[in-house]
Amino acid sequence: MTTEAILRADAVSHSFDEVEVIDDISVDVEPGEVMAIVGPNGSGKTTLLRVLAGLLPSTDGTVEYRGPDREREIGYLPQRPTFRPGFTVRETIDFYRALVDEEGTDRLSQVGLADAADRRVEALSGGMTRLLGIAQATVGDPPVVVLDEPGSGLDPGMRRRTFEVTNDLADDGTAVLVSSHDLSLVERTADRVLVLDRGTVVADGSPDELLGTHGMDSLWDVFGEATTGSTDAVDVAGVTQ
Repeated sequence: MTTEAILRADAVSHSFDEVEVIDDISVDVEPGEVMAIVGPNGSGKTTLLRVLAGLLPSTDGTVEYRGPDREREIGYLPQRPTFRPGFTVRETIDFYRALVDEEGTDRLSQVGLADAADRRVEALSGGMTRLLGIAQATVGDPPVVVLDEPGSGLDPGMRRRTFEVTNDLADDGTAVLVSSHDLSLVERTADRVLVLDRGTVVADGSPDELLGTHGMDSLWDVFGEATTGSTDAVDVAGVTQ
């Protein structure tokens, strides 16, 4: 049964000066869906996520949020989340909760940071910093949460933890868009996979659908067949695309 899309992108493109980073991408995101966006470095993943999150305007096309009215409609975790030093984890998340008058929800327990609540943010590991970023992205219960490489640079256990949190959000009805280079985790957890290459969609479907369509045994093999394997990252204004 098809669910009404909560976020819809129609023929979206975005250019930095003369560089077209994403081109003519259309996608519907449904409530409770984990959509993984994968592709080589420079394929446009971060740009697409930022356009979908409303942080970058589209050069062409439209993005429409179609969900319930909320003070915060879309939460966002950047690739490299940073927090003001000198504050504890609890003080940091309480600051963001105060911005939306949120009470009663234990965001730190949701992401597994309750035991680190009194630790200062500058003393957190990379994995804990990303978990705090996920907690911040969910403050106010936005119906859509966008996570840009939440497991980048983390050990396997911490990467798995970030995807467990992602699935927990989807189980509660949140639409989650996540970019990742960990295709084994994507294959096990994503409901839908969007494969980008050079700014365009080259494959789209559930992991099982992609394996069947391409006659492959793993998402890594699908990725290799569908993309050029380019590793030339585009970096404009300090943002890796």
